[in-house]
Amino acid sequence: MKQAELNKYFLEAIERGIEEKNEGFIKDSLEGLHPIDINKILYELDTAESKYVIDLLDVEVSAEILEELEVDVRSKFLTHFTPKELAHYINHIDSDNATDILNEQARQVREKVLPLLDEEKAGYILDLLKYDEDTAGGLMEKEFIIAQFNWTTLQCIEEIRRQKEKVEKVFSVYVVDEQQHLVGRISLKRLILAPDDSIISDLMEDVIHVDAFMEEEEVAKLMSKYDLVAVPVVNMKKKLIGRITIDDIVDVITEQAELDQQAMSGISEDVDDSDTVWTLTRARLPWLIVGMLGGILGAQLIGLFEGAIRVVPAMAFFIPLITATGGNVGIQSSTIIIQSLANDSIMPNDLLSRTMKSLFVAILNGLVIGGMVFCFNFFFVEISLAFAVAIALFSVVILASLTGTLTPIILDKLNVNPALASGPFITTANDLLGIGVYFLVAYLLIL
Repeated sequence: MKQAELNKYFLEAIERGIEEKNEGFIKDSLEGLHPIDINKILYELDTAESKYVIDLLDVEVSAEILEELEVDVRSKFLTHFTPKELAHYINHIDSDNATDILNEQARQVREKVLPLLDEEKAGYILDLLKYDEDTAGGLMEKEFIIAQFNWTTLQCIEEIRRQKEKVEKVFSVYVVDEQQHLVGRISLKRLILAPDDSIISDLMEDVIHVDAFMEEEEVAKLMSKYDLVAVPVVNMKKKLIGRITIDDIVDVITEQAELDQQAMSGISEDVDDSDTVWTLTRARLPWLIVGMLGGILGAQLIGLFEGAIRVVPAMAFFIPLITATGGNVGIQSSTIIIQSLANDSIMPNDLLSRTMKSLFVAILNGLVIGGMVFCFNFFFVEISLAFAVAIALFSVVILASLTGTLTPIILDKLNVNPALASGPFITTANDLLGIGVYFLVAYLLIL
């Protein structure tokens, strides 16, 4: 497929073609473009113009365009389609994506569309609607190639040819017994190279599979761990009922990464810039309030040492240094641990070694930072204050590192998103910790 260079001249030409109803020009201009590139054009058009273009194109292309539309845009756009038009396009969309699209519509729309679909497609969708969207059953598609374990390779190849229109992506063939239990898989390479009279059971290999009710995050971890492009799904009786392909898992991984990033930034809901002002405010406000309360507590904590600051006013100069260093160290430590948790690389018996490694790293970092600050302050402040700042920094680096290491692990054990351990949470906690340690050290060494 060729790529589109979306510029104002090309867009103006398309708009002019729509206005003049120049169907031939529009088809020729968009022919061979990837559906994602066509979507960029549709985003610049109004609803009526976009629908006109969709209806002009080949149904397979139009169906893929609808699949690739952003969810919030698509749900509004499809309200301008009749049930018959919607059914026409859904018949050409894989069952998993077709189910997602129908789920976006109002219930009365779904009830009108389902009877208009191909009988097999409608059956697939009704089966998928039974599963929660964040489970393997909600992710899977019903289009895949299966072979009986006692077939020959020639029979299997003929089955692939028979279903070539229905199954768009064929990565391997799943092997079942007479009761439809999953017993193995066979790669296309091995299938093609084998003699025609070879028996499938002699060629098949073990296959990794998932349960229909497995959480989508666990499916993503499994496929990432074993580098799978597709994974079969079985029901409670171990019967093969579907498969999950890598494109759906990429969406899950991307969505989870966005949620973790938002959690680390102090955003409590899954939002984007197209949401309402109230939704965006509600998502951001809780952690801003936590940060504000932390700031108030920090101010109160500083107030307890007001007398010390009066005696040595220069102590106040180093408060930002202490809090900033503690916050940065905590975020660094928690980010590394969160990445390890996401990859399942932390084992229960590995906790002590992880903590000790974090401690040794913190000691080295603390010595370097504390030493540099002491050398700098040696020429500008009293020696006792220079010692106090250096020792406080050293202590804060160690404590913040341990806090950043242990907090996400504890949250993960409590089934709370460990990403919350980064960002505002860890920063606020380490601010308070840093201020307390700083004034305690200063009190012991100076006052």
